[in-house]
Amino acid sequence: MILSLAAEVSPWDIALCVTGTLISCENALVIAVLFYTPTLRAPMFILIGSLAVADLLAGLGLILNFVFTYLVDSSVEFVTLLSVGLLISAFSASVLNILAITVDRYLSLYNALTYHTERTVTFTYVMVVFIWVSCLTLGLLPALGWNCLKDESTCSICRPVTKNNAVALAVTFLLVFALMMQLYLQICKIAFRHAQQIAVQHQFVAISTTKGVSTLSAILCAFGACWLPFAMYSIVADSSYPVIYTYATVLPATCCSVINPIIYAFRNPDIQKSLWMACCGCVPSNLSLRPRTSSDV
Repeated sequence: MILSLAAEVSPWDIALCVTGTLISCENALVIAVLFYTPTLRAPMFILIGSLAVADLLAGLGLILNFVFTYLVDSSVEFVTLLSVGLLISAFSASVLNILAITVDRYLSLYNALTYHTERTVTFTYVMVVFIWVSCLTLGLLPALGWNCLKDESTCSICRPVTKNNAVALAVTFLLVFALMMQLYLQICKIAFRHAQQIAVQHQFVAISTTKGVSTLSAILCAFGACWLPFAMYSIVADSSYPVIYTYATVLPATCCSVINPIIYAFRNPDIQKSLWMACCGCVPSNLSLRPRTSSDV
């Protein structure tokens, strides 16, 4: 019986389950560090924590989807709707939290003198609440009747999401990506303007600014490479297309949640110090002396 079941398991589903496990472990570590470190309560860490929660739920959703597909009767509508609702909410929250971090980076440079005020903290919490309310609402739509369970011809590449809903989500993602590009362009302009204003430290700032631009470019490229194929395919394809194409675009999209902790959490010097203290009770001297730059967040 076990051999028969194993023979029917898709290697793509195994890859997604393994990816979900890796995502869950990474982001659980980020959440634990932020929760047990009282000094990490600035707006940027609130957003990093919210992103980690979203990615953790996405990872758990991928694992549960595998369990529901192979170990639970998937013909039960509740199981299907629960699985897809969790994945939509989690991945939507992940994308919107990345946008919120981009907005936070922009504001930290544009309003550098007032960035650490109480108003900024309040604004950050409002953003986080808005993100989660919006994404939970999106996740509930299939359960509220916006699904294709009664009419398979209207299904998108991700059953039971309808084609219209999938297109709407994909177009929204493209708008988010365009907004992120615009914000990062403004960040680069502000950074270069600051570099020109500090003539005494011209060489140091030029190097720091170049590093920051390279980092921002890498962030955008990684985000686009992960999500753009799936978004574009969701617009043009439907349930009649070969399922292998869906898997081939979904897997890179899920890998974005693997990359997020590395980009937004583990590169941050304050989080690195907390990890070193938790693991070995000390902080390397080169890390403790490292200056913080805008590219660290």
